[in-house]
Amino acid sequence: RTAQADAEYETVGVNSRDQLAALERVHQMNQAGLLMDAGVSLADPARIDIRGTLECGTDVFIDVGCVFEGCVTLAAGTRVGPYCIVRNSIIGKNVIIHPYSHLDGAKVGAGSLIGPYARLRPGADLANDVHIGNFVEVKNSKIAANSKANHLAYVGDSIVGSRVNIGAGTITCNYDGVNKHQTIIEDDVFIGSDTQLVAPVRVGRGATLGAGTTLTKDAPANQLTVSRAKQISLQWQRPVKQEKKPAIKKAAVKKVATKQSSKAKK
Repeated sequence: RTAQADAEYETVGVNSRDQLAALERVHQMNQAGLLMDAGVSLADPARIDIRGTLECGTDVFIDVGCVFEGCVTLAAGTRVGPYCIVRNSIIGKNVIIHPYSHLDGAKVGAGSLIGPYARLRPGADLANDVHIGNFVEVKNSKIAANSKANHLAYVGDSIVGSRVNIGAGTITCNYDGVNKHQTIIEDDVFIGSDTQLVAPVRVGRGATLGAGTTLTKDAPANQLTVSRAKQISLQWQRPVKQEKKPAIKKAAVKKVATKQSSKAKK
């Protein structure tokens, strides 16, 4: 009984790391070829790594240096920027993933914008038209449609409603050192910059949280909640930096003092 190989590379021997790397490149080029045959656009077929299964819809574009691990699905019209890592995630239609974003165990709804430099950790479930901007991390949270966190935020163990704006520097304080707690943000909430939501806590529908607020109790719906120290202005003189004397002069003074003391002893 004999067997016929479909391609020459299937019979190539591997006896060194160099040969293994060369064979891996052949495999990746074959994977890239299959994607392009299915209508996927690759910026450079030689610079993509598929370490699992990648299913793509029509008119998907993948830039250079992207790595796909596990089971990944990219729906039609999705664009993935350079040097992104996507692992075990489902990406909806017409999603734009900007450069250097990491998605792991995430679900992203149609028309959403991710990154650059965004991180979606396991359990991140985004509805349609959600914006997750630069240096924003989402973990084990559901975010409803048309909500956005565009800058420097952390959303963990949370349920976020529709049309919510999460300001720059906002974090959900979900961990007390032992257990994780949930934050609930209802629809149409506006959260000012540099806000800390100490879980467990709920922000009512239509509420506004002033910038710099540390929220430790539930915020009522349709009201402004502010929690910060009162601003004061004082008469004050800024200290002036004193000039330092050269170290050489100090050494000279010490020598003179030593000579004088030795003369006195004589």
